[in-house]
Order: sequence, then structure tokens, then C-alpha cells
Amino acid sequence: MTLEPRNHDPMLDFAVKDTWRIFRIMGEFVEGFETMSQVSGVSVFGSARSQPGSPDYQRAEQMGRALAKAGYTVITGGGPGDMEAVNKGALEAGGESVGLAIELPYELKPNPYLTRTLSFRYFFVRKVMFVKYSRAFVILPGGFGTLDEMFEAVTLVQTKKVKPFPVILVGDDDYWDGLLHWISTTLVSRGKVREDEVKVIQRARNPQDVLKILRKRARTKTGQESL
Repeated sequence: MTLEPRNHDPMLDFAVKDTWRIFRIMGEFVEGFETMSQVSGVSVFGSARSQPGSPDYQRAEQMGRALAKAGYTVITGGGPGDMEAVNKGALEAGGESVGLAIELPYELKPNPYLTRTLSFRYFFVRKVMFVKYSRAFVILPGGFGTLDEMFEAVTLVQTKKVKPFPVILVGDDDYWDGLLHWISTTLVSRGKVREDEVKVIQRARNPQDVLKILRKRARTKTGQESL
């Protein structure tokens, strides 16, 4: 008697792959926690498209330098553009310069101005590291990725999933005024968010303004979040 082979179930392959993917995710969390356990810094976000020598790049470099001179560990996404500039400024000022890089097809390797580097496959693991080990978020003019980090941080504070920390928008008024106006005149006025919930977003025009906010509002302890 010839036994008929069972029909192959493609969902079984999918389930096996997902099960093994869990171990890679766990590995990224473990490596992240071990590497960042002694870090308590300020995360700076901005555009990966700023070119060396451009005004935005120079301003980002000044931000990194000012934070390092004030004694803050600087944390970025470890990529090019504003991230590179912030890390460069921090490193040249003698500070600790941390990069939490993400594997992307157009960002081949972390920038060269890092004293501590981690590379992640999964965005959500990387996001946990930013929030868990940051005393504040500094948001430079950027695109969708920068805005994603900003709104996620605000949401975590709003929903009390983390201890409050400042989210500081830095730069010219003409870059941020439209967004802040929309939040206050549309979201708040229509009851989608409360006015007091918007206060987590702070405004600064330069590194000196950022340092003033950090002295008053920066989270004193990191690494103890429920994330």
C-alpha cells in the first residue's frame, strides 16, 4: 500500500518562522538592555537628509556640542544628517555619543562619531531603548520619522505609560508654528486632546533654551519604565 503524502500547509511554515523570529526580537532586547543599562541621556531626533555644511547640519552639531558640554550623554538614531551632526558635536566636545541605528537599505552603516553603538532590525525594539534610557527628547526639524518619534513620546506621557519627560521642539518658528497652531486650534478646540496634555511639548529656539528646559524638567531617572 502506498501512503499518500499529506498536503503541505503553507501556514505551518509561516508559524514556524514567526516562532523563531521571537528569539531574534528577544536577543535585540537583551543586547539593548545590557548595552544601555548605564546610560541616562538626552535623545535628539532630526532629518537624515541634512547635508554636511548646511545650516541644519551646523545647528545640529551645535546642539550635540552644547549637550555634551553640559554633561549630558547624547543619544541619536546613529545615522547620517542631523544624527551624524549631533554625534559629531558631542564627540568633539568630549562627551558620550550613543547611536541606536536601524537596519535600512539606504543607511548602510552607523555614522563614525559614536562611542557606543547598537544596531536594530526592529523599529519597536529601538523605540523602547530611546524612551527607556532618555531624560528628554529634543526634536530638530525633520520628516515623518522625526514626527513619529515626537508623537509617540507625547502619547506615552499622555497615557501615563512612562514617567513624564519633556519633548522639546527646536528651531525656527516657521517650521513648527503650523503644527502647533493646528494642535491648539483643531485638536484641542474639537476636544480630541486636552490643553494640559499639550504642555508636554516644549519650544526652544537654540541650545541655550534647551538646556534651560532640561535643568527644570528633565526626567531624573531612566531605565525604570513599564515599557
